[in-house]
Parts: sequence; structure tokens; C-alpha cells
Amino acid sequence: ASTTYEFTQSANYSHRVKFLVMHYTAIDYEKSMRVLVEEGGLSAHYLLPESNDASYPEEQLKVIQLVDEHDRAWHAGRSYWQGREELNDQSIGIEIVNVPSCHYPEIKADVQMENDAAKLCIFPDYDAKQMALLIELSKGILARNPDIGPTQVVGHSDIAPTRKNDPGPRFPWYQLYQAGIGAWYDSDTVDKYWQQFSLVKPSVGLMQTALRGYGYDVQATNQLDPQTLDTLSAFQMHFLPWHVSGNADARSAAVLFALMEKYFPKKAAKLMQQYQQQQTAPEQVVEPLANAQVVLHIPNPNPSSRSLVNDRGTFKAYKGRGQIIIENNTASSADIFINGEKINIAQPFTANKVYEYSLSKRTHNGSNTFKVENVQPEGASLTLRFPYPTLATKPLKSNVFSHVDELINEEVAAGFPGAVLAVIKDGQLVKLSHYGDAKKYQADGSLLAQPQQMKSDTLFDIASNSKMFATNLALMKLASEGKVDVEKPLFYYLPEFRGAGREQRLVKDLLTHSAGYPAVVDFHRKDNKFGERFFSQNSLRTKNLLLTGVPFVAGRNVKHLYSDVDYMLLGVLVERLCGQSLDNYVEGQIYQPLGLTRTMYNP
Repeated sequence: ASTTYEFTQSANYSHRVKFLVMHYTAIDYEKSMRVLVEEGGLSAHYLLPESNDASYPEEQLKVIQLVDEHDRAWHAGRSYWQGREELNDQSIGIEIVNVPSCHYPEIKADVQMENDAAKLCIFPDYDAKQMALLIELSKGILARNPDIGPTQVVGHSDIAPTRKNDPGPRFPWYQLYQAGIGAWYDSDTVDKYWQQFSLVKPSVGLMQTALRGYGYDVQATNQLDPQTLDTLSAFQMHFLPWHVSGNADARSAAVLFALMEKYFPKKAAKLMQQYQQQQTAPEQVVEPLANAQVVLHIPNPNPSSRSLVNDRGTFKAYKGRGQIIIENNTASSADIFINGEKINIAQPFTANKVYEYSLSKRTHNGSNTFKVENVQPEGASLTLRFPYPTLATKPLKSNVFSHVDELINEEVAAGFPGAVLAVIKDGQLVKLSHYGDAKKYQADGSLLAQPQQMKSDTLFDIASNSKMFATNLALMKLASEGKVDVEKPLFYYLPEFRGAGREQRLVKDLLTHSAGYPAVVDFHRKDNKFGERFFSQNSLRTKNLLLTGVPFVAGRNVKHLYSDVDYMLLGVLVERLCGQSLDNYVEGQIYQPLGLTRTMYNP
């Protein structure tokens, strides 16, 4: 067969190579050559030695090519940049001999972020002669591969921030930019954004959107989760090497937005539009919930087809107590019955006025009935409210509880710190007494020099109630708003919740204690049953362990095992969905609107 073909150039093509990726070797020249050349290791297209490397045999530095630019070198691994994955297929990799010194704590957790503060790395400066060679080499690569633009010259840490931190914060990105290689920002533009962001910085979610718009593989969760901390650290090593904190601060935001304006102006304009909308968005108003056990709107907006059940109901009361509140809109009169008896109220009503009447002559203990008839004129409306019953104080003779007092005092004398006893009978507080001390011991078990005396209004922390009255109520509210579906896997909302079967666990599995988690993990104790790697006194680290580290002790739906881990994860879910801490959410969205002034969640 002939090997001569007729060639006509198509206009519809592009170059294979899109990216130039910089690495450091982390080992000397001799070891690098073995790893990059011998079978079973890695590879790169080029290797640049270092001047003061004793293992380098030559007097003069020179570039060593290991793989032809048209071939695929194995240097990037699992990677992502600007919408493309597996960058070995479309990049040229340069390995630069540079050896940082990294140290790890003796006790390491199974799950660590690449740029965890627990890891200490000391990065040496890059060799000046080596950098001169790199600039010359890079210019040639860019000339031969015109699809590599400024933002496509990246570091290994940029394309794999959760795994890698090379070429490190000492790599001279700005020097390369001055030589026409790679991207950098304009100081005047940074200052423009800094003036805004130093007053009100962008939200974490907007920062994540901007990072992804520039090229990074980060999901917009609006949380400073591990993926975001690693990505911010990688971004800062590239563009703010003197300020590598992992924090979404105003300085990093200003540099990021300046880069977006320079290289992706349309995306930058959209980001700033979102930023302005966030600043001008009206603060969410939480409508107060009805501080009443029953609220009835008349006429009923959704009446029953059975007329005898409309405009009536029941309410709880104590005998000789109770109140009705009539919020009149347009009615002039109405007949209102309590337990079958019509109550005497001043009529005609005045439009848009509120009336309050005592029901002390009509109520009995337990359920009471009410109904409304003959609302005039026809089509007029009003609203009835029946407040919750309140306690009355009526102490009984002290000798009635003498044996109880004696028992509690004996326990206090034997070392029990203290107690408060309240007894309620038929809506009356008949006993309220305090005993001993509210705080008697130090955290180490030693006695306090001056114990805190118990009082009748001492606030108690009631164990495990937060599951029901904080986490569950928060999830119920979010579910009612369509923000969470208990039939979906937890990783649908928490994408880092993966591995070891986590993807199969549904939200409802945690709610029903059937996910297979252990009853408890004592993160606060070094001697917890899972070992010191699960010791944590840092909230972020604890959440990371919960999401990716805590092992299952049973299969999904094998058995019901009451587990604190289930509800700690559900708490993380609530915070991810609402964008604030669980205690702040339930306080602002549930407790305050209900008027619960003496109830709080204090984690």
C-alpha cells in the first residue's frame, strides 16, 4: 500500500498539549533519574538538575529530556484544570530538582489535608542557574505549543491541591511571568478589589466559584471544608507565597478577582454582580411563629365538605384559667362558644382591633372545645388565638415533701453536687427547691475552693436533648422548605462523605440509627477506643474525622444502634445546608420565633 497521502489542512483542529506543569522532585538528581527513567516509576518530559547537588555528575547544568513532547509522560496523576481531567494526556511536565524537608507529628490521623498545619515543611530557594535554564526551556515549549496560555502554566499543587504541594511557595512564579511565562496580577487592580473586600469580603461560596472559574477543582459548598482549605493554600503558594494560610481572607480574594478580571473578564463581571447582590440582598426576615397553642382563621381558607367540623376545635387549659385573643379584621359581630357556652363579649367589633377575654369561668382541666358561628357581615373575617396554659404557684405545706428533701440532702452530703426539684400538680407549681452546689469540682476532679451555689433558676445542660430539640427540629424545618430529602444519600449534600460504603448511607439511615456507626467516639480523649489518631480538640479536624475517618461497626440497616456519630453528622449536614452553625440556626429560626426565652442550645 502506498504511504503517500493527499493532505488538505482542516480548520477544525487544536493542539494536543494545553498545559505546562511544574514539579519539584523532592529527591536529589541521582534518585530522580532512577525514579523517572527506570521501569515501574514515574516520568516527566524534562528534568532540571540543581547546582549544589552532590549527586549530579556534570560541571555545567543542562536540561535532560526524558520523554518526547509528543508522547505522554506520567507526571500529573489524578488531576484537573479548567474543566479537563487526567492532564497527563494534554500536558508537558517539568521536574525540577529541589528537596524540601517535611516533618510529620509522631501521631498521625488517617485523614490529613495536604497543607495541614500539623505538617511542617521547610522549602529551600530555587537555584538561580536552574531557573535561567527553566525560563529558556519554557519559552521554547510555549513556542512549540501555542495552545498553552498564561493561565495554563501551572504547578502540580494547582492541578491536584488535595494531594500535592509542589513546586512549593519558594517557586519564582513572578520571575517566570516577567519573562513572559505564566500568569500574574496587576497591583492596581488588586488594590481596587482590596478597597472593597477589606470592608466586606466575598462569601466562601463566591470565593469557591471564582477559584473554579480560574481553573481549580473545588466545589461550591459555602464552607471552609478540606478541599477548599487545600485549594486556597495552593492558590496562595502560587500567587501569595508570603501569605499561605488557607484562609478565605480579603487579601486572597482581591488577588483572585484581579486575576479573573485580567484573564477572564466576563467571568469577573459576573462574579462582581453576584458580590453586589450579596451585599444588597435584604436580610432574611424570620416571621414570628404564633405564640399560641391554637390559631383559627375564620372563615377557614380550606373548609371541610362537612360543615359541622368547620370553625371549631379544641385547646388545652387548666380549670379556672385560660384566655382567648380575638384579632378582628372586618367582622362586626360573631357568636363564640367555649365548652358549649356562649361567652359574653362587647359587640359590635371595631375593624382591625384586638380583643382579649378571660375564660376562667368556662375552662376545666385538659381539653376544652370552642366553635364560632354567625360571623357578620357575611364574608367578614377574624382570627382566634388560644395562648398556652401557664403555671400558677401554690406551695404545699413543707412536710408533704420532707422525705424527698431528706433523701436529696443525704445525697449532697455524700458528695453529689446538687439538684433542683420542681413539682407541678394540675397546672400549679407546688414545690420548687434547690440543694447543694451547681459546680463543686474542678475538671480534674478536685474540689473547688469556692463552690458555685445551686439556685432555683440555675440553667442545666440536659444530655442528648440537642438531638431532638436542635438537630431534628432543624432538619424538619429544612425538609419542609424542600432543602433536604431524607431519602437521598448523605454524600449528595456532603460530597467528601465517600469511601468504605459511605456512599450507600442515606440521610434517613442516620435519623433512624441504622447507618452502622458506633455508639460514640470520644474525640476529646486520647485514650478513646479508636486510638490517638481520633483524638481531636479542633472543630474542623473533628468534622473531617466524622466525614471521612470514623469506621462503621455494622452494615447498613443490619441493626439499630443508637449513635452520637449519626447526629453529629446530621449537625454537619444542617450547617452545610443553612450556611451557619447549628446553634445559631435553631436560635434564630426556631427558638426566638417561638418566644423560647429560657431555652438555648449551647454546644
